[in-house]
Amino acid sequence: MAADELLADPAELAVKLGRSEDDPKLLYALRAASRRFRGQVRHQVTLVTDDEETLDGNGRESLLLPVWPVTAVSAVVLNDTTLVEGTDYEWSEAGILRRLGCLHWPDRLRCLRVVYSHGWDGLDQIPGDIQEVVLERAEAGVNIPVGVQSQTVGGQSVTFGAQAAAGSTEAWVKAVEKYKVRTSGDA
Repeated sequence: MAADELLADPAELAVKLGRSEDDPKLLYALRAASRRFRGQVRHQVTLVTDDEETLDGNGRESLLLPVWPVTAVSAVVLNDTTLVEGTDYEWSEAGILRRLGCLHWPDRLRCLRVVYSHGWDGLDQIPGDIQEVVLERAEAGVNIPVGVQSQTVGGQSVTFGAQAAAGSTEAWVKAVEKYKVRTSGDA
């Protein structure tokens, strides 16, 4: 299993569930929760190097790159002209790409090509709120049969909350909103 495939530590889930960290059901649930989170935020979350994006200009001095944190910007090409970092533009870890010299990005579609690196390099760098919701969803995946909201065995009955069964807790929704791919309208 690739180290960057999971967005949370199997050992943490294993302790919580009282299982071995190489338990196939535990690992499946953790992979599924990681895939689900990635799918909903529409990016890898883990480090991606030299990702090339074609962006729309916004007519402003600054624009947001779609994914953060930004770890490097290796090329910015505006209308087939390569710009120079520190002279023509600057960037921040938050994904802000700013024009320098009192200039603005053109207000045109597909006028900008950016090659940049983004994401977190390893489990120890992935934000805690991402890890928590992935662990929470994986735990539900192990403990709650798909589509089941209540279960009775013998004389005991257990009812699961709809959010736990579906995996859309308030914490999950907030984390997805916080880390999703940004569009030009988010600036």
